[in-house]
Amino acid sequence: MKRRKKKHRRPTDEGSYVCPTCGERIVIPLDPSGGPEQQYVEDCPVCCNPNVIHLEFFGENESPSVWAEAE
Repeated sequence: MKRRKKKHRRPTDEGSYVCPTCGERIVIPLDPSGGPEQQYVEDCPVCCNPNVIHLEFFGENESPSVWAEAE
């Protein structure tokens, strides 16, 4: 029987932010191919209010910065 290697997630594969409306911590996938600074609107999966998500990618050894503000 062959053993499959587990894929190790890089620290930049996922990030999280706290919804400014309901206070829940939301985990989101991160895609650095969109550029070093990203901004988009996404509804909170808990309270359904729209949030502006901000992402900043720095270097390979640094964790990205993720935060949200109410739209």
